[in-house]
Amino acid sequence: MTEERPAAPPHKAKRRRQARLSPIWIVPFIAVLIGLWLAYDNYLQRGTQITLVMENAEGIEAGSTLIKTRNVEIGRVERVGLSDDLRSTEITARINPDAERMLVDDTRFWVVKPRIGREGISGLGTVLSGAYIQLQPGSSDAPRREFEVLDQPPVAAQDAEGIRINLLSQLGNSLRLGDPVTYQGYTVGRVEATEFDADNRQMRQRLFIESPYDVLVTESTRFWSASGIDLRLDSEGVRVNVESFEALLGGGVTFGVPEDVPLGPRVAPDTTFNLYPDEDSALQGSFNRYLEYVMLIDGTVRGLSRGAPVEFRGVRIGTVASVPWNFSATQPEGRQGFAIPVLVRIEPQRIANDDDNGRFDLDEWEARFERLFDIGLRASLKNGNLLTGAMFVDLNFQRDLEGEYVAEVFEERRVFPTTSGGFAQIEAQVTNLLDKLNNLEIEPILSGLDRNLAQSEAMLDEVRQLTATFQAIADDPATREMPDNLNRSLIELRETLSGLSPESDVYRELTGAMQRLERLMRDLQPAARTISEQPSALIFDRRGDDDPEPRAPRD
Repeated sequence: MTEERPAAPPHKAKRRRQARLSPIWIVPFIAVLIGLWLAYDNYLQRGTQITLVMENAEGIEAGSTLIKTRNVEIGRVERVGLSDDLRSTEITARINPDAERMLVDDTRFWVVKPRIGREGISGLGTVLSGAYIQLQPGSSDAPRREFEVLDQPPVAAQDAEGIRINLLSQLGNSLRLGDPVTYQGYTVGRVEATEFDADNRQMRQRLFIESPYDVLVTESTRFWSASGIDLRLDSEGVRVNVESFEALLGGGVTFGVPEDVPLGPRVAPDTTFNLYPDEDSALQGSFNRYLEYVMLIDGTVRGLSRGAPVEFRGVRIGTVASVPWNFSATQPEGRQGFAIPVLVRIEPQRIANDDDNGRFDLDEWEARFERLFDIGLRASLKNGNLLTGAMFVDLNFQRDLEGEYVAEVFEERRVFPTTSGGFAQIEAQVTNLLDKLNNLEIEPILSGLDRNLAQSEAMLDEVRQLTATFQAIADDPATREMPDNLNRSLIELRETLSGLSPESDVYRELTGAMQRLERLMRDLQPAARTISEQPSALIFDRRGDDDPEPRAPRD
C-alpha cells in the first residue's frame, strides 16, 4: 500500500509559487522587447524598395551608386542584375522613408553622367564622384514601385508651368529630343519626345512651351521646321532666312501666326498641330478653303513646280498644286494635240476676309470666276526669275477673247482657260515674223537693192577721182612752196608795218604832212564858204551891200 503524505499547509504552497516567478525574468523580457523594437526600427529605416529598369547599367554599381533629388541623397542602389528576358537591366534600390511619398506614377529617373549636347557640357561633377541616379518628383497620387530610367534628362518637370502640345509630320529627321522651340528667333520651349508611328507612317513629337510664352499658341498658330539657314531660288528671287545659332547647329522648330489671320483663342493642352517643312508651307496650310482648276498647257511646263504662285497682275491669289496632274487621263473632246494638265488652287482667303460664319462661299467665288472667264480672263506661264528659270502662273484679261469661253471638264475638275505666254509668245511672234517675211516680194526689193548698189559704186568712183585730184594738187611742188612764199610775204609785211611805228621818221613826216594839210583845210574853209554863198565873188569884189535892184533909166 502506498503511504499517503499529509497535505502541506496552505501558506507553504503559496510560498513555493511565489518562488517560481522570480524578478530575474523581467530582464530578458525587456531585452526581447528592445530587440523587436530595434528590428522594427531597422526595417523602417531601410526605406522602400523599388525596381528601376534601364537599357544598360553603365556607370551603376551596387552599394555605391546614389539616388538624389535636388542634389540631396534619398536612396542607394543595392543590386544590379539582368531581367528575366535578358533584354534590359533591373536595378534594386532603397529609398529613404522620408522620400517615399515621391514614389508616384509620374516620377521620373535618369542617370546623371558627363554629357556633351546642344546646350553645352553637363555632368562634369560626376567625373570624380561617379554617376548617380536623379529622381524628379511627380504630381500624381497613385503610388508606384517600378520605374523605367530615361535615356536623357527630361526637358521640364511634369508640374512645370506651360503647355504641352503634339506635332505630326512627314519629316523623319526633322526634330530630336531637346531641340529648341523658337518664336521670332527667341527660344520658348523644347522638344520633349519623338517617336515614329509605323501604322500611320508619321512622326510624332511632343513639345513643351514654357510660361508665359504658352499664350502664343492659339488655334491659328502654325509650326514649321527651323533648319538654321533657309536658302531658296524660285520665281520670287533669292531668299535667305537664318534662325538662331542653336538651330543653325542642330535644327529645331519655330511657330507663328500667318499675317492677316486672326489670332484665335488659346488651345488646350495636348492639342495636335501639323509640322510643316518651311514657313511658306505653313502659310499655305492656313488657306484651307480653295477652288481647284486644271490648266491644260499646250507648251512646255519646264520651270513650273509645285508651290509656284498663281498671280493676278502681281497679286498672289493661288498656288500650283501638282505638275503634272493625271498626265495619262483622257483629253477633253474637241482639243487638238496633247496638253499637259496642271492642277492649281485659287485661294480666296489670300485676298478677302472670312464671312460672318467663318467660312467662304466658294460657290459664289466659282460663279464669279465663270463671269471673268467669259470677259477674257486667261492664264499663262511666265518666267519669274531669269537666273533659275522658275515659272509662275499669271492671270490677266485678253479682251480679244471676250465671249469665246467654252466650259470644259478634266477629271471632274473645271478647266481654267489658258493662252500661250512667255517663251511661247516669243516663239509665236517669231513664227509670225517669218511668215510675213516669206510673204514678201523679194525680187523687186532685190532689184532695187542692185540699183542702189550700182549708184553707190558710181558715187564711190567719183569720190575716188576727186580724192585723186586733191592728192595731185597736194603733191604739186608749187603747192608745197605756198607755205614758204606765204611766210616770206608775212615777214615783208611785218617789216613794212614796222616802218610806220610812232618812233619812225616816216611816221613823223606823215604826221606833220597831215597837220599841214589840216591847217590848209581850215584856211580854205572861208573861201569855200564865200564861193558857195556868192559864186560871183570869183569875178567881182565882194561887197557888203545888197544886190542892186535893176531899174529902168529915168528920163
